[in-house]
Amino acid sequence: MEYVEKVKEAVKFLESKIEKTPKVAIVLGSGLEKIKNAVEISMRVKYTDIPNFPISTAPGHAGEMIFGKWNGTDVVLMNGRFHYYEGYTMKDVTMPIRVFQLLGVQYLFVTNAAGGLNHSFETGHPMIITDHINFMGDNPLMGKNVDEWGVRFPDMSSAYTPKLVELAKEASKELGIECYTGVYISFTGPSFETPAELKMARYFGADAVGMSTVPEIIVASHAGLKVLGISSITDQAIAEDLKPLTAEEVIEMAQKTGEKIARIFENVLEKLKGIE
Repeated sequence: MEYVEKVKEAVKFLESKIEKTPKVAIVLGSGLEKIKNAVEISMRVKYTDIPNFPISTAPGHAGEMIFGKWNGTDVVLMNGRFHYYEGYTMKDVTMPIRVFQLLGVQYLFVTNAAGGLNHSFETGHPMIITDHINFMGDNPLMGKNVDEWGVRFPDMSSAYTPKLVELAKEASKELGIECYTGVYISFTGPSFETPAELKMARYFGADAVGMSTVPEIIVASHAGLKVLGISSITDQAIAEDLKPLTAEEVIEMAQKTGEKIARIFENVLEKLKGIE
């Protein structure tokens, strides 16, 4: 079956289950599943039940879509994402974004756990993503373009919607949450980066490093979705003082930061009501 048909079959299945199209899709990164606690849940759908859908294998990723309302806004949560390092193709990794696009979602909020490259960053704080560097050696848009989904050469000058970035910054100030802004760089993983790689990434201008998000944003831009991305700074990825790191430590710190990110998202959703 062709990829386009696989996506459309998944969309058809979900459309038969939901009563109303979600306005906002939220991708929950490692350890950030607590965000779902703020949502009035109407339905859960396991990835294993969705036709042609990949399965989450990474720690801290439950593998389900959650539909409901968040402060009056219809939302769908991806409680678990897919990663290139799991052995999936880039098209598999970004299939949920295509599904959201065809469902009629307008906004994509993404989260991730990231190492802080910026020497001024402390762990336990969110970072609003203003731009990214794709260092994964692949691109989800490679291959034949599906014209009905987007143009062959999509512009990436404002991949992270400037207005949403500003709303998130305003929200963090209003809520008294210390929040950074910066550039996110994505490596393939699953190994954490070497000191030399971290030095290179910082030299390139990155403030935080991770193993996800970038493919999703590329496809979201191609699809015309408005994007807001926030990283949880879970560890200090400082090459000159690098300490051994485990996935469990990353998840634990992300869980502590999740409530802060949830409050920022909720505030942004409220602000969007006033704009539209």
